[in-house]
Amino acid sequence: MRNMMPKTIALLAGSALLAAGTAHADRSDWPNNFTVGTASQGGTYFVYGSGWANFIADELDVSGGGEVTGGPTQNLALVHSGDMAFGLTTMGPASDAVKGESPLAPGLVMDNVCALFPMYETPFSIAALSSSGITSISEIPDGARIGFGPAASTSDTYFPAILETLGVDFNRRNGGWSDLGGQLQDGLLDVIAFAAGIPIPAVSQLEVQTNVNIIEFTEDELATVLENFPVAEFTIPASTYTTLEEDARAVSMWNFAIAGCDLPEDFVYEVTKATMENNDRMRSVHRSAETTIPENIVHNTVLPFHPGAARWYEENGYDIADDMIN
Repeated sequence: MRNMMPKTIALLAGSALLAAGTAHADRSDWPNNFTVGTASQGGTYFVYGSGWANFIADELDVSGGGEVTGGPTQNLALVHSGDMAFGLTTMGPASDAVKGESPLAPGLVMDNVCALFPMYETPFSIAALSSSGITSISEIPDGARIGFGPAASTSDTYFPAILETLGVDFNRRNGGWSDLGGQLQDGLLDVIAFAAGIPIPAVSQLEVQTNVNIIEFTEDELATVLENFPVAEFTIPASTYTTLEEDARAVSMWNFAIAGCDLPEDFVYEVTKATMENNDRMRSVHRSAETTIPENIVHNTVLPFHPGAARWYEENGYDIADDMIN
């Protein structure tokens, strides 16, 4: 038995080396380095994207990193043009890009952008002071002054259209969330419509100082919004805010990592494999990566998946329609 041990170990070691060699048998067409388009420093996109880039670089032994950009809309253009291999975006800007309706390049159909994996969702929620008497979207009075966040933000781009579709007539206001929260408290605004991670600090701060109504979507309103916009159903847990007594219906827009469709299939397969099979490592990059799991690929109904990503999903039991693969 003792004489067999070295031979057994040698055989096992040889098998391991063979398997490793097979996994990365041909890297001849892989890029020498890659860049991930994120957003401004300090935001979730920058932290998530830079951390993910460093993880992939370490895991696959390819030089890579995150880069500051203008965010979701610009990332689509940078990936489409090949200036960046990867980027982070939301489904709204992605939907506009593939229709040729991106504000950065009107008329240009961005067809070299493929979906890679789901990141996390950005909830859309509405708040008003209890003293306003507004408890539902239908009760928002005509001409209401509504704060939609920073100009050209995801909230400012999509929430006004959502409320218009639901028949709300309003005057639009922009600004930072904390500033808008102060304006709501001072009576300068009637409603704030947020697209931001929850709990929203501005709302939590308001709760400390006054009574707030968190306004949910009715079932009919929810159905209308889901039919007309690239959003998903979302529930704001009652534990999110002290004034919520039960879970509230809302919608969210999913964030997805994207890749140039012309990137080598084997390279993208290995990137997807590393990301999807190491959720603990991804959560250490940013806690929002708790939802960076393959089950959430269903929330992409806009972009075709890269063939390399699709191969990993299908090998692991996740079905993707043929017309959703590039």
